[in-house]
Amino acid sequence: MAEPRKRRDNQGDRRGGDQGDKSDLTEKVVFINRCAKVVKGGRRFSFSALIVAGDRSGKVGFGFGKANEVSEAIRKASDSARKSLVKVAVRDHTIPHEVIGEYGGGRVLLKPASPGTGVIAGGGVRAVVEAAGIRDVLAKSLGSSNHANVVKATITALQHLRLRDEIYKVRGKIAHTPAAA
Repeated sequence: MAEPRKRRDNQGDRRGGDQGDKSDLTEKVVFINRCAKVVKGGRRFSFSALIVAGDRSGKVGFGFGKANEVSEAIRKASDSARKSLVKVAVRDHTIPHEVIGEYGGGRVLLKPASPGTGVIAGGGVRAVVEAAGIRDVLAKSLGSSNHANVVKATITALQHLRLRDEIYKVRGKIAHTPAAA
């Protein structure tokens, strides 16, 4: 009886997907929350973890996991983060233009910065932009300080970014290159 169960577990591991992508992704723990449930014998604790994952070259995602152990919550969150990766527009290790992202009560302002400025951001915003591979950016969290909403607002802001060539293409214009002029 134990033999078929083992086989099913191995098949589940193979179907799990991106084992190869795990090595090139960077993951950061943004927040771990401890929750207590009062039962007859005392308190029973459970944990939730918020993780940001990215490949440092324009892909970033977040994950949220809950479990009775911290390590299991982190594992669940990192699996979720790997599944939710989105592509963002990055130009010369900064963002192409200023943008505001909103999610729930969280509002995040992102501004491009000159080379050498570094990441001027805190908490969840810093984790997201570093995981996306952005090295020079100015950021300000304007709304709620809820970690989950700040991370989601930052990812929303990064998804709204468009490179100059994309905008010209949508408008049907020809990109004017300074080198040709």
